Amino acid sequence: MKLFDVYPLLDVTITKGQGCYVWDSNGAQYLDLYGGHAVISIGHSHPHYVEMMTLQLGELGFYSNSVVNPLQRQLAERLGKASGYDDYQLFLINSGAEANENCLKLASFLTGRKRVLTAQKAFHGRTSLAVEVTDNPRIIAPVNAGGHATYLPLNDVQAWEQELAKGDVCACIIECIQGVGGVRLATPEFAQGLEEACRRHGAVLICDEIQCGYGRSGKFFAHQYLGIRPDLISVAKGIANGFPMGAVLISPRFEPVYGQLGTTFGGNHLACTAALAVLDVMEEEHLVENAHAVGNYLIQELRKLAARHEVITEVRGRGLMIGIEFSVPVKPIREALVYQEHCFTGSSGANTLRLLPPLCFSTEQADEFLKKLEKVLV
Repeated sequence: MKLFDVYPLLDVTITKGQGCYVWDSNGAQYLDLYGGHAVISIGHSHPHYVEMMTLQLGELGFYSNSVVNPLQRQLAERLGKASGYDDYQLFLINSGAEANENCLKLASFLTGRKRVLTAQKAFHGRTSLAVEVTDNPRIIAPVNAGGHATYLPLNDVQAWEQELAKGDVCACIIECIQGVGGVRLATPEFAQGLEEACRRHGAVLICDEIQCGYGRSGKFFAHQYLGIRPDLISVAKGIANGFPMGAVLISPRFEPVYGQLGTTFGGNHLACTAALAVLDVMEEEHLVENAHAVGNYLIQELRKLAARHEVITEVRGRGLMIGIEFSVPVKPIREALVYQEHCFTGSSGANTLRLLPPLCFSTEQADEFLKKLEKVLV
């Protein structure tokens, strides 16, 4: 049997990771500014994370959600305090797409409506409802094209208001910093206007914090820069530092109903242990504050670099979620960084490099990256 060939692969085999570095099968070291699609939050192979996971695996790796799991309750309490959402409820699942899927189901259950407003260039996942509200027709199969989604420009509150006024919208879903869409930021004026319009028209506001959340922006959630408080918040990626996990933070306006939502693997003992270890390290090492400080430094230095290299047309982002837009395709730049400079980055579309390093990324490592990037631009 062969693998189903759906991923274009870099010709590198990674065998080891430590902090913000990884090593390939030939022993070569790479600086990691991508963190496996923003998944590595506290750094590769953090010793506290490894110890907690090893101890838990030696006790119990999995049992079903038909019994009490104290780790789930610990995680709910810790996450509520860390994020500022003590009064919300927590539902644990396995991935970001599944988190968004359950957000949309909850919104439809609550409102009795079917239509969803979503942003142009949005990416919310590849499961049935999540892919339907993703603005990429190439990945929406006919069976997913249910006619539930309306795509609107980010930051055009009037366009969203006009659609909400039709009275059939169950939810508006936004990424406060679009990831796949090119690291584009929602404005406070748009976010606050949208929240108010959702309230007036009886719709649910969902913030997809799967990539931009969990400390990456320099606040726990990216929407906390915008002065809003969404009804539902989806998280995944950095929540468990590489262990598959997702979650939904659910406002008090939603009443839980037995059997309405469910999961086999969600919130299992290993996943909860991973998430608790992540919160331990984030708090003890002040990683949200570090993402803010180092991210600001890196954005400032990248803008200085842009002044010296006209090929860089814009630098945007918050914290350690940064997009560098070029006037030329970035594929050759990204490949030169990997193969010549041993440095991993990501991309968004044809012209934007996307930086998503672990939240423990340092100013010294930022300087190391800046030197590598300038070398491939000369």
